[in-house]
Amino acid sequence: MPGLVALAIAMGIGRFAFTPLLPIMQADAGLGVAEGGWLASANYVGYLVGALLALRLDLPASRVVRGGLALVAVVTAAMALTHSFAAWMVLRFAAGVASAWVLVFVSSWGFARPEVVFAGVGTGIAVTGLACLLLMVNSATSGTAWIALGAIAAVGTVGIWHAFGTRPAAAGASVPNGFAWTPEAWRLTACYGIFGFGYIIPATFLPAMAKQVIDDPVKFGWSWPLFGAAALASTLAAGSLRKRFGDRRTWIAAHIVMAIGVAVPLAVPGLAGILASALLVGGTFMVATMAGVQEARRVAGTGARTLIAAMTSAFAVGQIAGPLVVGLFHSLSLSLLLAASLLLVSAFFLRRTP
Repeated sequence: MPGLVALAIAMGIGRFAFTPLLPIMQADAGLGVAEGGWLASANYVGYLVGALLALRLDLPASRVVRGGLALVAVVTAAMALTHSFAAWMVLRFAAGVASAWVLVFVSSWGFARPEVVFAGVGTGIAVTGLACLLLMVNSATSGTAWIALGAIAAVGTVGIWHAFGTRPAAAGASVPNGFAWTPEAWRLTACYGIFGFGYIIPATFLPAMAKQVIDDPVKFGWSWPLFGAAALASTLAAGSLRKRFGDRRTWIAAHIVMAIGVAVPLAVPGLAGILASALLVGGTFMVATMAGVQEARRVAGTGARTLIAAMTSAFAVGQIAGPLVVGLFHSLSLSLLLAASLLLVSAFFLRRTP
């Protein structure tokens, strides 16, 4: 449970709180799609920087997890204290750094059931989405929403504070030797980077897309909680899928279904297409994550850590590029079409096995 709560705070709030808050900020802060893309990318750049820094942090895991969770709570609430776009960029960057620290060190803590721990990502997204839905229904401002989410993060952090001080993290394995960059390793890295690009556009803009077709928060506000619920359920089911079909086939299937989910708002008008997208993309992004990491371990053997680190970096770059492309195109439709096409291309190339 402590690991689940930690990832719910770090990912559901530190990484993804901005998504359900975007429609509110568009309404009361005049934020446009391009500005939203820049704020999202600042958070993803912070995540990349945080992940790289985590590899070199020579601190006890308990201190890093606690510090990261506390930082998420502080910088989330601080979003309400300023109307400066530059300050918002810095705060979202800091939240990305902190969320990466928590994810990396919680992942190495040695919990017995990792699928339950990683279900925290979907749990956090669902809880954050429901909180924002409740706030929208009551006509809360974006400032109030940021303070409320910061308070939720603070309460959760206090609740699990002692759990991350009672036992040390599992000892990390030494960096493996003998890894060689093969065409297969490059292929996996490229496809994982495309995965990051493909899922992040709907993961960033789904609630804003829903608000464009229906202005009733009671209806459009359900898109993000639905995304989180699908992520939660699929994470718990991913283990049995991988055992039955294998990691490579599971990963390919996840990309195909995700591509359909990314493109479905273009083909199915109205809220139905957006909710279908939330289910299909939310229900595959954690499955693709788990299957991709396991496939890297199979391909790289003793050099798996190097390949997984490279894939994670490519994923982060893809996440950064997604919102920037939306800002450059000034069109969600073109961006979604590009993302869906790249996901299908990556699924095709994943079919080639060594």
